[in-house]
Amino acid sequence: MLAIAKAKFVRYAPRKVNQVLGLIRNKPVEKAFETLSFTPKAVSEIVAKTLKSAVANAGRLKNMSGLKVKEAWVGHGPALKRMRPGPMGRGLPYKRKMCHISVSIAEILPGEMKQRKKKISTEIKPETVKTAKKHK
Repeated sequence: MLAIAKAKFVRYAPRKVNQVLGLIRNKPVEKAFETLSFTPKAVSEIVAKTLKSAVANAGRLKNMSGLKVKEAWVGHGPALKRMRPGPMGRGLPYKRKMCHISVSIAEILPGEMKQRKKKISTEIKPETVKTAKKHK
C-alpha cells in the first residue's frame, strides 16, 4: 500500500529542503525519523511532520515497522517578490522562495529486508605493497 503526504507553501528554498530529503530517501521509516532528529537543519522539523502524516495516512502510526520511504521530492512553490534598499536610493529586488514537499511511503517487501554487507579483507597481499626507493 502506498501512502502520500504533502506539505504545501513551506517557506524554505527547495534546494535546502532537497538536501534533507536526500538523507531519508529509500530508508526505513524508523531510521528516517532517527536521522531527522539529529539533522541540524531547520527544515528537518517540517519534513518530520510530513513523514509522520504519511505514516498516519498508511494507518500504521503505532507500529511503523515494515514501512520505508519510497519517494521524497520537493517542488517549487510561488515566490514572494520583495525589495531591498540599494545604493543611491535604488531598490533591488529579491525573492523569498517557497516549496511543496511530498513524501510517499510503502511497505517493505520480504526480499528487501536483507541488507548487503560489504566484505572487507584484512589480508595484505605482498604484490600490492610497494617498497620505497631510496634517493641518494
